[in-house]
Amino acid sequence: MQDFLFYLSLGWEHIISADALDHQLFVLALVAAYSYKDLKQLLILVTAFTIGHSITLALSVTDVFRISSHWVEFLIPLTIVITSLDNIMMKNHPKSLMKLNYYLALFFGLIHGMGFANTARMMLAKEQGIFVPLMGFNIGLELGQILVVAVLLLIFYAALSLLKISRRDWILFVSSGVFALSLQMTLERIPF
Repeated sequence: MQDFLFYLSLGWEHIISADALDHQLFVLALVAAYSYKDLKQLLILVTAFTIGHSITLALSVTDVFRISSHWVEFLIPLTIVITSLDNIMMKNHPKSLMKLNYYLALFFGLIHGMGFANTARMMLAKEQGIFVPLMGFNIGLELGQILVVAVLLLIFYAALSLLKISRRDWILFVSSGVFALSLQMTLERIPF
């Protein structure tokens, strides 16, 4: 149980900590097209990301495949660039954007899962099984993402309802900011 709680805390910190800007930006880009009325869809979206993240984390930790950490660190912000650019291009079609985000969350979750693999590989003892640590980490990640989504929904509610900002303008505003930050991160991490 102690191992489970340790990895649960590690998964929580993976999204909540100040060092998790890339992860937080990705969640922000995914959530930008939603409102509190879409809570069920948002939870499915976050879970799709966690599933993708879990699959490649498990495959990477067990050495089924490895990708250079330089490439992974480049690809992670690139996924954020693509997601935010997609939001900008589809801002007038929020329902289509929301459908597409499910696929982006699952696919890009696969890429993000490789980002923690090297750290996890070093932390797991040779004789230690991976089920409990990966389960704990992924549950912690999911809980952290749900908290981030809840905070974002409160901010979105205030912007859309209280400040009377249109949904289209909100998607454009949030996605443009995320695009600029993630593009800078991508350019800084070009692996060659």
